[in-house]
Amino acid sequence: MTTSSPVTGLIADNVVGFARALRAAGIPVGPGAVIDALAALRVIDIGHRGEVYATLEAVFVKRHEHSLIFAQAFDLFFRAEQEWMHLLDSVPLPDQAKPKPAPASRRVQEAMSQAKKVEQVPSEEAQELRLSPSDQEILQKKDFAQMSAAEIAEVTRAIAKMRLPQAELRTRRFAPDSRGLKLDLRRTIRTSLRTGGDIVDLRRLGRIDKPAPIVALLDISGSMSEYTRLFLHFLHAITDARKRVSVFLFGTRLTNVTRALRARDPDEALASCSSTVEDWAGGTRIGTSLQTFNKLWGRRVLGQGAIVLLISDGLEREADDRLAFEMDRLHRSCRRLIWLNPLLRFSGFEAKAQGIKMMLPYVDEFRPVHNLSSIEDLIAALSVAPSPQRRDAIRPAA
Repeated sequence: MTTSSPVTGLIADNVVGFARALRAAGIPVGPGAVIDALAALRVIDIGHRGEVYATLEAVFVKRHEHSLIFAQAFDLFFRAEQEWMHLLDSVPLPDQAKPKPAPASRRVQEAMSQAKKVEQVPSEEAQELRLSPSDQEILQKKDFAQMSAAEIAEVTRAIAKMRLPQAELRTRRFAPDSRGLKLDLRRTIRTSLRTGGDIVDLRRLGRIDKPAPIVALLDISGSMSEYTRLFLHFLHAITDARKRVSVFLFGTRLTNVTRALRARDPDEALASCSSTVEDWAGGTRIGTSLQTFNKLWGRRVLGQGAIVLLISDGLEREADDRLAFEMDRLHRSCRRLIWLNPLLRFSGFEAKAQGIKMMLPYVDEFRPVHNLSSIEDLIAALSVAPSPQRRDAIRPAA
């Protein structure tokens, strides 16, 4: 066994700085992991880049979805100093020379530059960089379309921390329950065999409560482009909190992105969505998209009292009787239809557009969704147990 060089103070500082950058990028790295990494580097060849990479990855990466972020962070942090300064003060390259960024690359680069800047500022000034309570209150009310890049990053982090409470829905199925009201005759008789046929212990059944399914229909047309990415972050957050969430994107056509949004890393999930959708920031055909959804997906995802979130400004170019018919069909197929419209941010909003007029009669709730406060109000509304099935509801049409 060859003895390797001891870990010097410079290498130790680099490992601590690298761990700080990983935390900023979203990988949980504590002081214990840093100590383990320094101890592991003593028994390998520090001059071999592959061994250093494998050692730090084994110590810092505990979940599969963090491997991609770690790989990008390692390449950025341990590159040559000249290349690192070129990264911070780079001149934009021609479009032909720009490689396609990998998922989470933007977050990793921002975390690296943030960690580099924090090391150069005194601790007192670093404390001032945090948002004060008044700034957080302003951020809650500020419109997504008027936010800077730094504010959008702060809102994205706040949305990622949101967790949707499980609003339980009473089902028709039963499960063993000691406090249940229904007698479980089969288990009672089976238990009585242990006592020679004497019924000593009565077994009971109770209703099974499950979270109500959520189906989101998100408009990704050009008029919604300023809100689409943040709404996708919100849908990723509730998909992470609930198992029964289905997400569809529509502009001129309908695309199912439910499987893409199930990736644990939000940037990877959004990158998968963008590669799947072909009509991003294009026109709007709400009636055609709803017809496709009702015909192909309604019976599959709208069962068991689903709650539908329709996120759109309602600016339909081809508003006709088909739009009203498909909205009525969607309304009858679900337990609750909530329309989230960014145009409600205007105090003097009136439903003058033909598409909005035709859609409004078939909506249970009409809510604004343009800032953090409106999203929190929506989460509070979704956390309430669904009301009993409407009398006009029907089974999802084929």
